[in-house]
Amino acid sequence: MVLDLAGAPLTPGQTRTLRGLIGFAILFALVETLTRAELVNPSFLPPASKVLTTALGLVVDPEFLVAVAGTLMAWVLGMLIAALVGVSLGVVLGSSRRSYAAAITAIEFLRPIPSVALIPLAIVLLGRGLDMKVMLVAYASLWPILFNAIYGIREVDPVALDTARVFGFRRRDVLRRVSLPSAAPFIYTGLRISAGIALIVAISTELIAGGSHGIGVWMLTRSEVGVPREFALAGLVVAGLLGLGINAGMVAGERRLFAWHHRVRNSA
Repeated sequence: MVLDLAGAPLTPGQTRTLRGLIGFAILFALVETLTRAELVNPSFLPPASKVLTTALGLVVDPEFLVAVAGTLMAWVLGMLIAALVGVSLGVVLGSSRRSYAAAITAIEFLRPIPSVALIPLAIVLLGRGLDMKVMLVAYASLWPILFNAIYGIREVDPVALDTARVFGFRRRDVLRRVSLPSAAPFIYTGLRISAGIALIVAISTELIAGGSHGIGVWMLTRSEVGVPREFALAGLVVAGLLGLGINAGMVAGERRLFAWHHRVRNSA
C-alpha cells in the first residue's frame, strides 16, 4: 500500500499518477545521463534538461501557440466529423444485419488504407490547408468509433429490448431509450481511442505535407532553417503533453459520465 506524506493511503488514481511521474523521472534521468556522459552525441540528442527548458519557453511563445491552435482546430473538426459519421453509421449497421452485410466489404476495403497514404490525393482535391488535415483526421478517427458503435448496439441486452417492445415502445423510442444509453460506454471508448489517433494524424500530416499552421509545420520550418535541434524535440515534448492531457480529459469524462457502467461491470 502506498501512503501520502500524511500517512494516509493513496487512491487508485493518485497511485497511477505517482507511478507515471516516477516513470517519467526515470526516463528523464536516463536521457540526461546519456547525453551528459556523451554516450550519445549531444548534437543529435540534446540533454533532457535543455529540451525541457526549451519546451517551457515554447508554452509562452505566441508563434508556437498559434501553431498549437492550428493543430487543435484540425483535431476538433476531424473528431466532430468522425463522431457524427461513425456513431450514425454504427447505429444503422449495428441495428440491421442486412445493412451490415451490404456495407462490410466496402468498410474492410477502406479501413486498412493508412491516412498518410491519402495525403497526395487529399492535396490534389483539397489543397494544403485546414480542409485537408480535417478530412484525413476524420478518416483515420472514424474506424474505432464506427466499430465500437456497431459492437455497442449489438451487445444491448435482448431482455431490455423485448421489455421495451412489450410496453409498446416504437422502434425509434427503443433506440433512444434503451439501445443508445446501453451502447454509450462502448461508443465513448471508441471516441477516446480516436482522440489519440486524430492528434497523431494531424501532426503527421503537417510534417509530411506542410501547409497551414500547426505543430508539425512549426517543427518542419524550424528544421529547415537550421534552428538548434532542441527546438524540434521541445515541440515533440509539447505534442506529447498535449496528447497526455487529451487522454486524461477523456478518461476523466468517462469516469464521470459512465460511473454506473463501471459499477455494473465490477458487480458482475
